[in-house]
Amino acid sequence: MAGHIYIIGMGPGDKSMMTGEAFSAMEKSDVIVGYTVYIDLVKEHFPDKEFFTTPMRQEIERCRACYDFASQGKDVAFICSGDAGVYGMAAPMYELLPEYVNANSEITAENITVIPGVTAAISGAAVLGAPINHDFCVISLSDLLTPWEVIERRLRAAIEGDFSIAIYNPSSHKRHDYLQKACDIMLNAGAKEDRACGYVENIGREGTSANVCTLKELRDTQVNMFTTVFIGSSRTQIINNKLVTPRGYKI
Repeated sequence: MAGHIYIIGMGPGDKSMMTGEAFSAMEKSDVIVGYTVYIDLVKEHFPDKEFFTTPMRQEIERCRACYDFASQGKDVAFICSGDAGVYGMAAPMYELLPEYVNANSEITAENITVIPGVTAAISGAAVLGAPINHDFCVISLSDLLTPWEVIERRLRAAIEGDFSIAIYNPSSHKRHDYLQKACDIMLNAGAKEDRACGYVENIGREGTSANVCTLKELRDTQVNMFTTVFIGSSRTQIINNKLVTPRGYKI
């Protein structure tokens, strides 16, 4: 009989910011699968578990390992940072599912459960105040899987639609100027230089730091890959050093 696969959003990784459902699924699983950095964040809580890790860029190998373990009758916890359905591994797991169903591995969609977690757009917003308290969108600046032309079009559309924006993957060693490029795109799309913005580094982990600024100031700010950036809508304000997008109530 095939085991069960729990695709788990573990939030930033700290136990206090995981849902009870997420932690419980890890407790009852035989093996925990994940990116090496994420496994290191939870390993201390599960000293008797079997672990399977791979480095970055081996996401599909991790997915296949989950199916292999489940085919052996083991229950599997497949952990992802934030939420597994937001730039996470839920989609590729389901994309691979027909292959294992057709192979008569006893695995079906009933063997998979996605458990939500606190994604960076939500946890980062809580640190900054209330930047996504009205309509908002989430855009990643990573062009590893998405062409830059598509990212650019989405940034322009978000400004034209006057959304607040949570920006994931704003920078890396190879993409050190991508946030600056994104700010230029948004400015050219009609965003004003004094638009309220903010960014949070190491959300929910040691060394969490947050800053509010204008879009002009953000353009000249260096951030790292552990930072989530927030671009306000035209109505977003900085109130007592907090980033606030009004819901629309009369105050």
